[in-house]
Amino acid sequence: MNRRMHRMALFALLGLSISAAPLVAESGRFTIAQNGHPVGTATYSISPSTHGLNSSSLVHVSMKGLDYSLSKTESLSPARQLRQVELSAIVNTSAVTLSVVPQGTLFVMDISADGRKTTNRLAQHRSAVLLPDFDPGAFETMLALAAANNNRNLWAIIPIQTGSVEPVQLATYADQRGTLDGKPVVVHHLVATIGGAVTDLFTNPQNHLMQAELPQKGFSMVRNGFVLTQPSNPGAPPSTGASAPPQSVTP
Repeated sequence: MNRRMHRMALFALLGLSISAAPLVAESGRFTIAQNGHPVGTATYSISPSTHGLNSSSLVHVSMKGLDYSLSKTESLSPARQLRQVELSAIVNTSAVTLSVVPQGTLFVMDISADGRKTTNRLAQHRSAVLLPDFDPGAFETMLALAAANNNRNLWAIIPIQTGSVEPVQLATYADQRGTLDGKPVVVHHLVATIGGAVTDLFTNPQNHLMQAELPQKGFSMVRNGFVLTQPSNPGAPPSTGASAPPQSVTP
């Protein structure tokens, strides 16, 4: 057996494909809106590293009753499995820092908020993603994990109070249509149910997030330049009341 045949046989035994797409850099910029009115921005960037992928997200929302900012960096394996997360956020005047690392069969979450430090240990799952509010990078990682696992065995680490791990139920709906920078694009529609909360996710054929209709009432996150031709769930009429603060970032 020559070297090439031996290599192909080895990949076959491991259940791998030698034609698998290489890890490539990607990024996105989004507008966050409530009931169609812009209230913030969000960006993500994912790039190859020596040991897999580095991911970062920045979020800022400023509106009546809510001043929210978030900065998150992650180290991921080539299969986008979590290796380490560092997060800092401000919800109105409350500052929070958080880190998550896998240790053995657990995720260890260290939280510092309101002058208090806590450590919590959560069940570890191979296809888990830290899911703070308004984070397009988290959804991008979730979509990649879903594609690799046939939409099964997905988990979300929810940073509320001491943290929790929730299963992600992902359902596929009929395709829709939209435009990206004025050009027509087929739009895949998925619905994620996480801890009883529902998020509609819209992606392009390359599985990149185009739009998310978020569980927070009336909130959406739309990639700059993207227009969904027929929105699945139009926003509620504008409200004059203040919005509740994010629910998935402690404190």
